[in-house]
Amino acid sequence: MNEEILVTLAAIGVLGSLAQWVSWWVKLPAILFLLLTGLVLGPVAGWLDPDAIFGELLFPVVSLSVAVILFEGSLTLHFDEIKGLERVVRNMVSFGMAITWVVIAIATHLLIGFGWPLAFLFGALVVVTGPTVIVPMLRTVRPNAKVANILRWEGIVIDPLGALLAVLVFDFIISAQQGHHGIGHVLFSFGKIIAVGLVFGAATGYLLGVVLRKHWLPEYLHNVVTLTLVFGIFTAANLVQDEAGLLAVTVMGIWLANMKKVPIEEILNFKESLSIFLISGLFIILAARVDLQQLMDLGWVAVALFLVVQLVARPLKIFFSTLGSSLTWRERALLSWIAPRGIVAAAVSALFALQLEQAGYAEAPLLVSLTFMVILGTVILQSATARPLAKWLGVAEPEPRGLLIIGGNPVARTIAKALNEQGFTTLLVDTHWPNIRKARMEGLRTFYGNPISEHADRHLDLVGIGRMLGLSLNNEMNALAVLRYQREFGKGNVYTLAPPDEKKKDKEKHATSVEGQGRVLFGKDITYARLASWIAKGAEIKATQLTDEFDFDAWLEKNNNKAIPLFAVSPNHRRLVIFTGPEEMPRIGKGWKIISLFKPEASQQEKAAA
Repeated sequence: MNEEILVTLAAIGVLGSLAQWVSWWVKLPAILFLLLTGLVLGPVAGWLDPDAIFGELLFPVVSLSVAVILFEGSLTLHFDEIKGLERVVRNMVSFGMAITWVVIAIATHLLIGFGWPLAFLFGALVVVTGPTVIVPMLRTVRPNAKVANILRWEGIVIDPLGALLAVLVFDFIISAQQGHHGIGHVLFSFGKIIAVGLVFGAATGYLLGVVLRKHWLPEYLHNVVTLTLVFGIFTAANLVQDEAGLLAVTVMGIWLANMKKVPIEEILNFKESLSIFLISGLFIILAARVDLQQLMDLGWVAVALFLVVQLVARPLKIFFSTLGSSLTWRERALLSWIAPRGIVAAAVSALFALQLEQAGYAEAPLLVSLTFMVILGTVILQSATARPLAKWLGVAEPEPRGLLIIGGNPVARTIAKALNEQGFTTLLVDTHWPNIRKARMEGLRTFYGNPISEHADRHLDLVGIGRMLGLSLNNEMNALAVLRYQREFGKGNVYTLAPPDEKKKDKEKHATSVEGQGRVLFGKDITYARLASWIAKGAEIKATQLTDEFDFDAWLEKNNNKAIPLFAVSPNHRRLVIFTGPEEMPRIGKGWKIISLFKPEASQQEKAAA
């Protein structure tokens, strides 16, 4: 029996990693493949029975995993970002969320026959979308910037808010179920749950924030201490008052995220690996417990409920949330279609169903089956149809013209400004804060963080971006970025500078593999050191327009030893050609612009002549 359990746990880990890899390969949310894996292993094939494997440990494992997931989600909720959101997004995550909740609850009560308490709980569970499913879909759909920003911010903000709503509804159900002294006792229990959750969460978040801010804890303990505190505060709050733990960890994360000068980047980075591990195993296990027979017994009633979620609740939310806005009906139509459900809905529904089963609610297992039906239905349907719909409505972005630049150093900033002047968008990514600060002061768009991290996968806005330039001083970072983004943009659209010249024996030891090199940027002889040296001495980037008399060959002859050609821009500014050296000179003619870096001496001579 022990060997069987060991094999099962190992298989879950391997299959979870495989599902994550497949999702990255095909650019679809990982939750889709994780849930399908669980459904095949569990109800379809009968190979995985989580209740038999874990026994009494199943409930604690799920509870602690959900606590970590909710804490991670709440860490992304910053009040300053909420204040800066457009009115449409604020409407969507406030009364728009309430509209979705009520519509789904009524439909669940009428169609499925749930009592009002469970109907409202199901409605609260499926109001959330979440960045883990929205961001991959946006990269595939590529709607215009207005629609993309609304959907991205909705997903980030509504994740912890929706989870908090579900926790409060569940807590109210448990309070009412345990109450024997009328409505006053129910309200008292409900208030106690909220009070304990708020006090424990806020106090722990504040104390941890102070410890981190004052550097009383060595950096190598930040992640471990934070994780153990999440487990500890979740358990402690539940011991004081049943069901207060989830609220406590959510409040703890929100409090910590909004404290000033608290270094939480490392905690978020650590969370990435932990979340992948927990999510991969958790959703395979949860999906394996789904009773497909229950859904089949419901038949068309379950389909009707899904159609209400997709075709009634979401459009009503968008209609009322966008009243008075500048959005066109086409943009509103696409917003009404895209709302995939994700991690929080699946995890919290499974957790609540286990507890409600123990509390005597016979319909509790069906709560999980219906939630997973909504998740799979929305992810599959919208992933397959959103891009064609966006094109048909005319709100899809044309071929992406933006560039992702790895690095925020002087070379990267100089090139980004030159591209911006020609009408091409750029996004600079760097882990070095001084570089990011200088770029922002120069008016450049930036992302502070590791470009190959899970955090970047969730929060890096690549809408409208189709190429990558590796300009980081760190050659290993450039190589890893090539491997990461060649699947995103295609192998022909990722570029890196040539590595620095090294002695032959060192070059063989430290050379980057062919897979990590990408296309050579500007030529094999153009290194970061050469560009940085020129720029530091006063070199400038200039644009030269070609004519019939002064064509590209003439430009090369005149500036052969004075300038490095970087880019060529078409007459209508729609095409950008990146130079990769004399071996691959592009065919360009009249009206094109050559964007080049002139030597410091040449720049000074031209200024003197002027």
